[in-house]
Amino acid sequence: MTITGTLISRLEHLARLELSDAERQSLQKDLSNILTMVEKLQELDTTDVEPLVYLNEDVNVWREDQVQNQVEREKALSNAPQQDGTFFMVPKVIDL
Repeated sequence: MTITGTLISRLEHLARLELSDAERQSLQKDLSNILTMVEKLQELDTTDVEPLVYLNEDVNVWREDQVQNQVEREKALSNAPQQDGTFFMVPKVIDL
C-alpha cells in the first residue's frame, strides 16, 4: 500500500484536521515508515508462537464489595449548590 497525497487529504477530512503542506509531507513520511515496519514484521515466521493474551502472569484478586464509610444523605446534600432534598441537582448537558 502506498501513502499518497489523496489518502492524506481523506484522512485529514475524516479527522477534521487542517494541515499545512509541511505537516502533510511529514505525516505521509511517518505513515509510510509505519507501513514499511508492518510489512517487515509480516515476514516473520510466527507459526509456533502462541497469541499473547495477558502481558504478565499476575492473577487478579477479586474481593466482595462492602459498603462502608457511608455519608448520611442530609450531610452530603448540605454542601450541594443545588439539591431537592433527595438528589443533587445538576445542569442538563445532553439534549435528546
